[in-house]
Amino acid sequence: MVGNANVELTNEQLNRLFEIGISLSAEQDMDVLLETILSAAREFTNAEGGTLYLMNEAKNQLIFSIVQNDKLGIKMGGTSDKKEIPFPPLYLYDENGEPNKKNIASYTALTEEVVNIQDAYDISKFDFTGTMKFDAASHYRSKSFLTVPLKTRSGEVVAVMQLINSRNDEGATVPFSPSVQKLVEALASNAAIAIDNQRLIKNQKHVFEAFLEVFARAIDEKSPYAGMHCQRVPEIAKMIAFAAVADDTVFKDFELSEDDWYAFHLASWLHDCGKVTTPEYIMDKATKLECITNRIHEVRARFEILRRDAHIEYLKKRLQGKIPAEQLVKEFNKKVAELTSDFQFIADVNVGYTPLSEEDLARIQKIAHRTYHRYFDKLAGLSWDEVERMNENMPPAENDKEPLLEDRIDHVFGGYNRGEIHNLSIIQGTLTSEEAKKVREHVETTIQMLKTIPFPYNIRNVVEYASGHHEHMDGTGYPNHLTGDKMSIPARILAIADCFEALSSSDRPYKKIKTLTQILAIMSEKAKSGHLDPDLFNLFLKERVFDEYAKEYMKPKQIDDVDITTYLVRARS
Repeated sequence: MVGNANVELTNEQLNRLFEIGISLSAEQDMDVLLETILSAAREFTNAEGGTLYLMNEAKNQLIFSIVQNDKLGIKMGGTSDKKEIPFPPLYLYDENGEPNKKNIASYTALTEEVVNIQDAYDISKFDFTGTMKFDAASHYRSKSFLTVPLKTRSGEVVAVMQLINSRNDEGATVPFSPSVQKLVEALASNAAIAIDNQRLIKNQKHVFEAFLEVFARAIDEKSPYAGMHCQRVPEIAKMIAFAAVADDTVFKDFELSEDDWYAFHLASWLHDCGKVTTPEYIMDKATKLECITNRIHEVRARFEILRRDAHIEYLKKRLQGKIPAEQLVKEFNKKVAELTSDFQFIADVNVGYTPLSEEDLARIQKIAHRTYHRYFDKLAGLSWDEVERMNENMPPAENDKEPLLEDRIDHVFGGYNRGEIHNLSIIQGTLTSEEAKKVREHVETTIQMLKTIPFPYNIRNVVEYASGHHEHMDGTGYPNHLTGDKMSIPARILAIADCFEALSSSDRPYKKIKTLTQILAIMSEKAKSGHLDPDLFNLFLKERVFDEYAKEYMKPKQIDDVDITTYLVRARS
């Protein structure tokens, strides 16, 4: 049954084999690759039909991958219209763990032998009862078989190819000759390498994608509030990209190749990888006084002290009996009202919802200069690092003029000023200028991190796509102040996706939950002012991409009726 290894191939056969080998090594589509292998083998042998089985990962089954038969008009798998093959896999072992050597294909996979059968009806070594039943039902005659293992350099069987009914020039069924068997064996060697390479590439892709998704999730989980951002931006970005590719107006010339789609996929997952270096308290800073915890609680305790001091002073004077009680009550109530008003003002300033005026800043300074009596040592319970940061400005053990709010020297460390007055005086939002700069630096860090990854030439655009999500069409964005004409469409898509996800998320403590109409109103202004691409934003609206995303990821109370005509912007000239 095994062919003659000494048969020489003709120059014509060798040249054709080389041509096919080159095409196999260049092919990146697995379906096309497998179909090319089987078609080439049938060409060499003039076989009426054939089947290509792929070994599964567990190495215990052969999966039907391509099935062809010209006489019966069968073409399944590969690039054919009939992708799904309705035949069950071939098991290499039975339920008792015994090797299945009665089936010719499983025998070849197990023994790694080439099997050449002249007539299936004249052999008892293999079980052809199923074949005979099929022949009877379809009025067909299965006769000659050539079954070849596809083995890698390391000797691993990755597939089995089975050819049926070799035909001579007159169309009669003949056995597979030793010369064509050797040709098929040579083809099988090249094919096994090509399949193995494809699998390695696929596995490497899976490993890399799994790593980047784990990395993205780690960034999301670093902040309990910014969670899911790195995982949701790819979803909305993909939706916008599909709409742009399908558009036959403004973006009629925009296309993404398979490599471009893959680069875009990687970029959308990695666009915020630089946030791994951003301190958690800055990423999550919901109030001006927040620094791991919200220090408003400390400030509240000081106000409580002042109120108790006022109450104690009132009670002492009542006991002295020198001042009328009504006057004392009035003075006490006035002090309490002032303290209540001042604390409420500080509390409102702390959340940062409203920009501060000059009067507000002056009032913060005035409140900061209130004092209370501190009896306990301020250094007690501090770490050595906290004490060392005091430098030579050691506080007294007791202080009868302790300020209500402070900017101390030990508040400044690690490049950030955590001073209470300094932070409460932030004009808008909750971040100081140093903190805001650190947040913006995540894009530069992303770029530097991605540049260290040796992306293949075909997906070299990952860095450009990922680094533009904070650039503006008018050049006022960061980090490179690119204008729209210097940014690719995928980079501009990511900018819109990043903006929409950030505005639509319902878990950010530093902003109130917004409805769709509120979100689109903000984005419309950004598109009008030169921040977002107006053409892409109009497409986002017209195709109602936001609806698809909202149903999946937004809270029901955020989803309201949207009249897109309200938010459409004038397209660029």
